[in-house]
Amino acid sequence: MGLSEKIINSGQKDLIVQDCCTMIDAQLASKSGISGMTLKAAFAALKGIQPGYIPNVIESLLPVCLTAIDPIWSEGVEQGEPVKYLTANSKRTANALLGVTDERVKNTKRQIVRGTYEKLRNSAEKHVQEAVPDLAQVIGKYANN
Repeated sequence: MGLSEKIINSGQKDLIVQDCCTMIDAQLASKSGISGMTLKAAFAALKGIQPGYIPNVIESLLPVCLTAIDPIWSEGVEQGEPVKYLTANSKRTANALLGVTDERVKNTKRQIVRGTYEKLRNSAEKHVQEAVPDLAQVIGKYANN
């Protein structure tokens, strides 16, 4: 069973979505300077699209993102430390996740989403890499249940 099926079928999808939202909020809070202000403004704009927009996006992307990182996670399982392995391979993990969002944004009809993403895409890899250790912990929490 792949990582996506294991987590999504665990009956805890709402909890993992909530934990991912909390993780994103913590990541945003830790950002400073111009890039931090830009990220915070972008997420404020996205949250303003409709109530619950960010959790809804996370819920819809979660299965695809978990499938994208499943090969990396599986390599970590083989080595006995999937959370540490995902973290140690944060660049590869970030690129797998960004591949999902890149594809998703291509197909969005919401100009604010596409425009915001395109403005931030160049710096996204760095920010996603920085978030991988926290994401790995969230995934480990649910994958090991």
